[in-house]
Amino acid sequence: MAHDPIDSDLAQTAPRGNFLHYPSSRLGAKIIPQDLTNFKSRGVSRVERELQQELIELREKYLKVIDSFNWNKLIYEAHFGFEPVIGEVYHLYAVEGKHHLSMIEPESWHQKWIGTFRLNADGRWQLEKVADDFDLRGWISTHVE
Repeated sequence: MAHDPIDSDLAQTAPRGNFLHYPSSRLGAKIIPQDLTNFKSRGVSRVERELQQELIELREKYLKVIDSFNWNKLIYEAHFGFEPVIGEVYHLYAVEGKHHLSMIEPESWHQKWIGTFRLNADGRWQLEKVADDFDLRGWISTHVE
């Protein structure tokens, strides 16, 4: 029986030279690697800007949550002789070195006013307005251990 070259090509398990992604002989097209430095530098700078912005936003959100926690802690530890109603506005004062939560507006009570807050449905106190001379972060650093 005669040897058929097509049968031997079909039986071959190794990839054929004309189907490889690279030249298989010296006569093939020359491979010139692309210069990707421009692509990489553009990509790196774009990604760094986006991640830097994301970190700034995360830091701002983190500080906002910490401030909210500290305000709520300060109010819940303050003295008040009533049960606050959800949705109503209350005022925090410093009276004789202690904090007091009151319904009395700052114009009507001549004590050191710290801020005005609204009680949300979830039990959190939302800051409405704060006194210009009160710095929560500064107060926390000097009064909390």
